[in-house]
Amino acid sequence: MEFDIFFSICQTEAGGYMPDERTMFLNFFEQVELADRLGFGTAWIAESHLSTEVQKTNPGAVIPHFVGEIGLNTDILQLAHRIFARTKQIGVGSAIMNILCNGGPIAAAERVKTFLTLHGLDANENRLLTIGFASGRFPFINIPYGIVPRNAVEEAAWPVVKNRIFEEATEIFLRLIRGETLSSNDITRRSLTRTDFRNDADWQRVIAAHGSAADEIALEPRWKFPKLKIVPQESRLDLLRLSIGSHDAATQIFANTLLPVGVFNLSITPGDEIEKTNERMKTHYHRDGGGWHRRLMPRTVLVFINEEPGSEEDKNRRAAEEAREALSNYWRALEGTLDEEKVRRATSNALVGSAATIASQMKERFHPEDRLMLWFDFNNHDSQRVMRNMTSFMSHIAEQYR
Repeated sequence: MEFDIFFSICQTEAGGYMPDERTMFLNFFEQVELADRLGFGTAWIAESHLSTEVQKTNPGAVIPHFVGEIGLNTDILQLAHRIFARTKQIGVGSAIMNILCNGGPIAAAERVKTFLTLHGLDANENRLLTIGFASGRFPFINIPYGIVPRNAVEEAAWPVVKNRIFEEATEIFLRLIRGETLSSNDITRRSLTRTDFRNDADWQRVIAAHGSAADEIALEPRWKFPKLKIVPQESRLDLLRLSIGSHDAATQIFANTLLPVGVFNLSITPGDEIEKTNERMKTHYHRDGGGWHRRLMPRTVLVFINEEPGSEEDKNRRAAEEAREALSNYWRALEGTLDEEKVRRATSNALVGSAATIASQMKERFHPEDRLMLWFDFNNHDSQRVMRNMTSFMSHIAEQYR
């Protein structure tokens, strides 16, 4: 089993306290430096864009009850340079990079290859950058970049169209990463058919918007561009790993026709979906990747460990209280109400208790070849406590797997 660490850099109220941005980043860097010393494999950092506080003032606010900013990292590549400069062995991963905003897939591919060129100037450098990429968590982040319906058909079919846009972006991004010269005429044409929709009613709404009966409705490319090739061209691709943030099987398979691409997975992903993905990718993972392994789909796991002084019973009780408080605050912030069932499900998916209790939970829940992204800073701005928890996990639990 492998142990990575996940950082949210989420500037929200926790226990009535919300740090300023400087404190948030200082806390992050002292935690990631400790993670390096403790032996975590990769530091995965959440990405977000644009102020959620300001977005709350617009019609259709997606998280109107959230106080603060859901994430302060807007550029994994700038952050990664600083992390690599301050650490010795830990890798860096984006969790996740939005390839639709900030210039779209062409700009994203160019930024990644520029990073790899600079990161690889030292011939002895072998620390990996893993780019988890997706279409973004919230629509308001993509709207300023033109990711909106362009006509009545796209509006009627928007949930499906959004996935087609991400497929198009994925193709452009991966083909440019691998060094191709492209124009938009070289990109796969995409369309809508009845099989894309859950029921006849949804498809008929699209047909009505189209204005005539059809078995297939073509979509115009989202990005139109003449022949181009990105620079730098001599980047060290050996320092790059890729992971797609989509649970759509067809999109995972398509990405792997282009390059070896793992799967990024969230803590809320059901266990049966994880197993189905592992089975599917055994067949469809790109042949240049050396065969599919479970480590190519790291699993995000909330950790509420309590190894503060006290009896085993005290540790388990305090950990349970901490988990419930953190998760309750989170769901209130996202939805404005406390959903007891969501708190219960999230708690059952988390690791909660003393080191001994968590060690038992891990043996019951995880495959011995799993790779875990452990999330310690969830709704917790007490950096010293977060670091004690990180240390407790690696000292008392991770050592059992080495």
